Amino acid sequence: MRLFMAKKTESYVDTSAFIAFLDRSDSFHAAFRRLFSAPPPLTTSSLVVAEGHGWFLRRYDQQRAIQFLAFIDALPSLTIRGFDASELAKTGRIVKKFSDQNLTLADAHGLAIMREHRIACCWSTDRHLGLDGVPLVDKG
Repeated sequence: MRLFMAKKTESYVDTSAFIAFLDRSDSFHAAFRRLFSAPPPLTTSSLVVAEGHGWFLRRYDQQRAIQFLAFIDALPSLTIRGFDASELAKTGRIVKKFSDQNLTLADAHGLAIMREHRIACCWSTDRHLGLDGVPLVDKG
């Protein structure tokens, strides 16, 4: 996987970046701690928020899942894009386009958001978020 440094332009944030920042045992924690210390405008999906909440709930407990939601709520530069029937249609087309990949709806929605809003940088450790050519941020 080829990774690049994030610039101060709008970036899409995937679940893996939130987890890496908030879970000190994650191997990418230091890199995302630096990135989140002075973030550019950030965009994510409501599916990413749901996925992150579920991850902290299953991996840890309700308290950590609530702390994750509080972190999301406190990020001043974060835009959360909703997921409705029209987003499902766009996302479904992306899942079909990349049918040879194990692409989740959350990942496909991220690809749709980056394409529609011309977001040129993605904070993620998941190679699926780079399928459309948007570079993933570097770990260092």
